[in-house]
Amino acid sequence: MSAPASDITAILLAGWRPVPDPLALAAGVEAKPLAPVAGDAMINYPARALLAHPAIGRVIVLTQAPELFADDPATAWLAEHPRVRFEKSGGGIASSLTALLDRADLPFPLLMTTADHVLLDAAMLDQMVREASGADIAVAMVERATLLARYPRSRRTWLKFRDGWWSGANIFWFGSGKARPVIALWQEVEQDRKKGWKIVSAFGPLTLLGAVLRIATLRGGIARVGRRFGLTARLVAMEKAEACIDADKPDDVVLIEAILANAAE
Repeated sequence: MSAPASDITAILLAGWRPVPDPLALAAGVEAKPLAPVAGDAMINYPARALLAHPAIGRVIVLTQAPELFADDPATAWLAEHPRVRFEKSGGGIASSLTALLDRADLPFPLLMTTADHVLLDAAMLDQMVREASGADIAVAMVERATLLARYPRSRRTWLKFRDGWWSGANIFWFGSGKARPVIALWQEVEQDRKKGWKIVSAFGPLTLLGAVLRIATLRGGIARVGRRFGLTARLVAMEKAEACIDADKPDDVVLIEAILANAAE
């Protein structure tokens, strides 16, 4: 069952950490999402991909300082676009999302991604919408073999499970209000990162033990977490290696610019 055309609200995270970002510093811009990649502000790439997709009805840019984007010539078009609106974010992703859900009348489903997801494209969005539709919550990830088959020198952070080594693709799906307890837990952990045991307590000891002993698959583990919360949770194993390559470090930008250059040839 697919989400109706133009019925999805996309949330584009365009915030930044309080510590100086190397990409922003090198570019001489105040915020990382404004840093250029291949001659354009990085946020413009995922923003255009979202707006061009037939399933996306509206885009909400969540950021600490909306005025920065309205004042920058490279991103002023976002502030003027009829299907884009800016909302102020807080100190963390989960807390900002919770606050947004509380103050704004947002229809589900919601698809969330990040401003540094420069390589986001229609194929990735097609797969996410197709495979996440019907779930209360879904997370996109890339298995290591998928990435290394195309980019053997790319380095990511991997989570090891019985069904492979996985890296996040920065695309999330919230299909219904049932996702709120998971977002609330996320917020709780963000507020006190030292108490990571809260995650274990919420997800259940079998999930942790399965991960440690590598007897659980990631797909099964996510489904089990969903059942713990009384909802349908799903892994979307992305087919495109580029789904987990974001513009986080200077080396990432070099790789992304090479990918963009090859695609333009």
